[in-house]
Amino acid sequence: MRALATIDRSALAHNLERVHELAPGREVYAAIKADGYGHGAATVARALHDADGFAVSSLDEAMQLRWSGITQPIMTLSQPLDAAACALAAEHDIRPVIFDRTHLAVLADYVGPELSVWIKLDSGMHRLGFAADEAAEIESQLQTLRHVSRVGWLTHLGCADDPASAMTKRQLAAFEAGTTGVDGQRSIANSAGVLAWPAAHADVVRPGIMLYGSSPMTDATAADYDLRPAMHLTAPIISRRRVAAGEPIGYGATWCAPEDMEVGVVGIGYGDGYPRHAPSGTPVLVRGERAALVGRVSMDMITVDLRAVPEAVVGERVTLWGPGLAADEVAEAAGTIAYELFCRLTGRVSVEIV
Repeated sequence: MRALATIDRSALAHNLERVHELAPGREVYAAIKADGYGHGAATVARALHDADGFAVSSLDEAMQLRWSGITQPIMTLSQPLDAAACALAAEHDIRPVIFDRTHLAVLADYVGPELSVWIKLDSGMHRLGFAADEAAEIESQLQTLRHVSRVGWLTHLGCADDPASAMTKRQLAAFEAGTTGVDGQRSIANSAGVLAWPAAHADVVRPGIMLYGSSPMTDATAADYDLRPAMHLTAPIISRRRVAAGEPIGYGATWCAPEDMEVGVVGIGYGDGYPRHAPSGTPVLVRGERAALVGRVSMDMITVDLRAVPEAVVGERVTLWGPGLAADEVAEAAGTIAYELFCRLTGRVSVEIV
């Protein structure tokens, strides 16, 4: 077996419990879009059976959960709305987020089983949603619709990863002002909101990345919040060789051995989703010891410096991220974020659920 992603259900459950501890008394809609951030949406949903609901991107993602036997309420965060989408959502207790005036026109024509919806307000991120000061107008329109009920109001924070963000303070104020006097639940907090902005907890929190054991914060690690990695990505050493001082390794000859040294070739590459632009020096774990990527990432292989672990042998597995090596650290070295590392893994990676 080459690349293997081991998904730890107990870590997912632990991280959900941390959400409950940090935002006590709030409902939790766990974000499991993009196939559970690459961890397997159904696997994650079952592990998070104590969540009050789930948040996904689209009806397709929601229906995959329903077909997998998931029964909790599901909200779709960015689903375009038409008559067929309304009917399917109502049939399966899927709750679309309404964020555009074209949706209001569709809802005005909808006739069928009661459809529950969330309304998204733009509090300052300027991506999706109605202007916050339009909430009362939107509520008036929805009250005239016989087949549509409103669950509540939500917004999304653009800079909550910065605990000192002035923008977050402005967003919270805009959302509070816009929703004053309208009925329904409020939902604001993403993972960063859960961790750093108690004023954003409102009625319903929507954590994502923290459930998978990574930190969204600019100033704190996952370990600082007692979050556990839910994915352990490993791959085997498929060859080892001795390289003479001054000899290059890999495409482009971008790295040369500083001395005679042992190098391990590991069976994972960008064809498996490992980041192609990870530079030399990106950490891996060999026998629990830190070693470094050297040379360019290939489609099927990477090469690692074995000087710190000269006893490593062909066949043993190397940790690319997981326990002992945070995905956030690997992502920083590669100039990306852990979200992308998780989501970009390809079908070549085998999956084991523990």
